[in-house]
Amino acid sequence: MTDPLFDLDGRAVLITGAGGAIGSTIAQALAARGARLVVQDISSDRLAPLQESITAAGGYAQSLVADLSDADTAGDVVHAAQATLDGLDVLINSAGINRRKPIDDVTPDDFDAIVAVNLRALYFASQAAHTIMKTAGGGSIVNLSSLSARFSFTTISVYAATKAGVTSLTRSCAREWALDGVRVNCLEPFVIQTEFTKPLWGEDHRQRWFNHVTPMGRLGSPNELVGAVIFLASDASSWMTGQSLVIDGGLTAGADWDSYRDM
Repeated sequence: MTDPLFDLDGRAVLITGAGGAIGSTIAQALAARGARLVVQDISSDRLAPLQESITAAGGYAQSLVADLSDADTAGDVVHAAQATLDGLDVLINSAGINRRKPIDDVTPDDFDAIVAVNLRALYFASQAAHTIMKTAGGGSIVNLSSLSARFSFTTISVYAATKAGVTSLTRSCAREWALDGVRVNCLEPFVIQTEFTKPLWGEDHRQRWFNHVTPMGRLGSPNELVGAVIFLASDASSWMTGQSLVIDGGLTAGADWDSYRDM
């Protein structure tokens, strides 16, 4: 039996970037708890297996192929999801891209491409969702930010800047929309072990470094974000808005200054 606080049964949910490892894991978890989903991604090849998996398990999901790098697409995706689901209770902004380069090698095209998906699309998807949710009496927006909003690494300068923007935008939206019943929160995870992040952890020396600096001794997995998303999407967080949940294996808790003593 699901605790009523965390109940998502019948909730109308749009998940952008649902074809990726994190988005698809979130989608399957929410569908398993009774949410009705529209899952968006740029490729039908990424969405088809997800929709089939959810349907086979008895859930409800409809796919929506769209390129969020187009300036007008984000709002259109939200309105299409509303029409499909006959409402919109939850928006999960999970879409994101990256081009890893040193700052001196970043081109205007690199910059614009990353900003378009990671920040602009999220901004206008949220704007469209707010209008719908306000009319309906409320809703929840959950943004996938990143620990790089506050703790950056080499070669991800534009990505990190967009994620800092996502975290800041989360607070701005929360403040403006609170009296409309629309809550806006975000997650700031450290590196989650997926194909998307493999360039960061795929080499042995980097894997050893991550395992060393993370107090829990390992990187996270996509399913370790699910609980936080359910919390923020459900009534369990009904008096919470404008907040960033850091999920980092203890990285920002502090460091062990004796760790190099025996090395």
